[in-house]
Amino acid sequence: MILSINNFLANKKVEKTFKEILEGYCLFREKYTVGDHSIMKYLAVHGQNPQIMLVSCCDSRVDPALILQCDPGDLFVTRNVANIVPPYEKDNALHGTSAALEFGIRLLNIQHLILLGHSQCAGISALLNDPDLSSNDFIMQWVSSIKVPGKTASDNDQDEYAKLGLTRSYENCLTFPWIKEKLEKKILTIHRWFFDIKKGQIFTYSDVYGVYQALDL
Repeated sequence: MILSINNFLANKKVEKTFKEILEGYCLFREKYTVGDHSIMKYLAVHGQNPQIMLVSCCDSRVDPALILQCDPGDLFVTRNVANIVPPYEKDNALHGTSAALEFGIRLLNIQHLILLGHSQCAGISALLNDPDLSSNDFIMQWVSSIKVPGKTASDNDQDEYAKLGLTRSYENCLTFPWIKEKLEKKILTIHRWFFDIKKGQIFTYSDVYGVYQALDL
């Protein structure tokens, strides 16, 4: 069985062609827009009311809606390089992730905020292996916002550093006054999840044991 799966993967064309994504669009239309009771018509009339928000990475292998098998309207998602939540800064700069957090938490009143990190993160790799901030226009400055002072990592424990990055993002969440207020009132819960790409498995941080454990179904 394992051999047949490996053969299938070896022979399968992984890259999606433009024609194939158009075919996917047709399947989406058939599933979600046909008929008077279609999901999209319902959402157009009643608007969105998601209870869950995710901050996820841009990595093409880590699609929250696909991993969690969600329909349109289920998740409010913002994605950026290395799934970072920056600290609260109310100034004249452009803050895309912070604006998404404000929209989800203050306007949509989401109840669960999931910080979704993952293995083999290229953003974390850049942070660890290319300390020169001038090497690119935006990436290094961005990922440096979760650099842990005094902590270094090799390729062997890059994933562990990514988990430290999740902790930094969690700590940054607490600098947002309206996030902290909702946490204190227990009307918002923040989850730290780590997706192992090779295993296709989510691990969640346990506040009780201080470690990541397989997500309990």
